[in-house]
Amino acid sequence: MAHDAIRPPVRPNNPHFSSGPCAKRPGWSLAALAGAALGRSHRAKGPKAKLAEVIERSRAILGLPAEWRLGIVPGSDTGAIEMAMWTLLGPRPVDVLAFESFGEAWATDVAKQLKLEHRVLAAPYGRLPDLSAVDWSRDVVFTWNGTTSGVRVPNGDWIAPDRQGLALCDATSAAFAMHLPYDRLDVVTWSWQKVLGGEAAHGMLALSPRAVERLLSHRPAWPLPKIFRLVSGGKLIEGIFRGETINTPSMLCVEDALDGLRWAEGIGGLTALVARSEANLAAVAEWVARTPNYAFLAEDPATRSCTSICLSITAPWFTALDAARQADAAKAIAALLEQEGVALDAGGYRDAPPGLRLWGGATVETADMRAVLPWLDWAADTVAARFAAVSTAE
Repeated sequence: MAHDAIRPPVRPNNPHFSSGPCAKRPGWSLAALAGAALGRSHRAKGPKAKLAEVIERSRAILGLPAEWRLGIVPGSDTGAIEMAMWTLLGPRPVDVLAFESFGEAWATDVAKQLKLEHRVLAAPYGRLPDLSAVDWSRDVVFTWNGTTSGVRVPNGDWIAPDRQGLALCDATSAAFAMHLPYDRLDVVTWSWQKVLGGEAAHGMLALSPRAVERLLSHRPAWPLPKIFRLVSGGKLIEGIFRGETINTPSMLCVEDALDGLRWAEGIGGLTALVARSEANLAAVAEWVARTPNYAFLAEDPATRSCTSICLSITAPWFTALDAARQADAAKAIAALLEQEGVALDAGGYRDAPPGLRLWGGATVETADMRAVLPWLDWAADTVAARFAAVSTAE
C-alpha cells in the first residue's frame, strides 16, 4: 500500500450525509422560508392553517387511509412513539423488537418505566430478531428501520392481519422512503428531520381506528403529562389532528416542512421518494461489491436500509486491530472525511460496531452518493498508513 493515498478527482456537490437531521432537499435555501408565519400565534387562523396543511400534505403523499388520524406532536419521533406507548399500552402484554439503539430504548420504557409484562425479542446490530416469534395476541412495539443499525424489516408479511394486539411502529427513518402497509399497522410515528430534511423537534403521530378505539376504552394506570394527553373527558382531542398542537410549534420549522412536502409532490410523490432512496442504496451496493475496505452492517440484503446505510470496515489492517484501536480508527476515518469536506457526520452511531453511516434518503442526490464512495476508500487507505506508521514507531 502506498504511504499517501491518491485523492479522488470528484467531490460530492453536497457533503451532508448525516442520519439526522438530514440533508435539505436539492436546491434548498433560506428563501424557502420567506412565507413563515413568524411572530404569530400558532392558534391564529393563518398559522393553524399551515399546521393543518402539513398534516394533509403528509397524509396525501404517504397514502394514509382516510379513516386514520394524523397529528403533529412535540418531541420529534421520540415524543410521538412515547406518547403512543404511554397512552395505549397496558391492557395486554407487550413484545418489543430491539435490533438497534432506539428499539432498545423503547424496550427500556416498557420494562422500567411502564413496568408491563413483556418480552424483548433482540438481535445484535446487523440482524433482525426472529419475526416469526412475535406473539400477535400481545401489543408489539418495533422500529421499521433501524436508524443506528442500517437494518429494516423487509415487509409487513410477518404482521398478523387478524392480530389481537396493536402494532406500534416507529417509522422515523422509513416514512417517505419506504412503502408502509397501513393495513398491518396501528400506530406509525416519524419526525420532520429525516427523509424530507426538515428541522427538528416536531413529531408526527398516525393512529388507526383500532388505536383510537384503544385510546377511548383504556385508562392508563400511570399519570400522563399534559403533552402526552390525547383524550379529555372520555373523548379524543380531535383538534390535535387538525393542527391544534399540544405545545407551541416553531412556525419557521412548519414552513420548512411545507417546503419539503411541496418538493416531494413536485418530483412525483412517494413513488419518486422511494426510488431516489433505493437508487442511493443500489449505488452503495455496487461499490461494496468491489471494495475490500467496507461491507454492509446489515447481513441479509433483504434487510438493508435505503436510508441509514451502515457500513462495517473490513480492510485487513482494520480487522487486525483490537477493539479499542478499531474504534479509534473508525473515528479517524470519519474525521478525515469531514476535514476534507466530502462527508459530514458520517461516523457510525456511538453504540453500534465501529464503522461509517451514510444517509441515503430522498434528499440525497445519487450522483453525490456515487462521488463520496471513492473518498471512503481513500480515507481508509490514508488512516491505514497512519496507523501503520504509529505501530512501526512503537
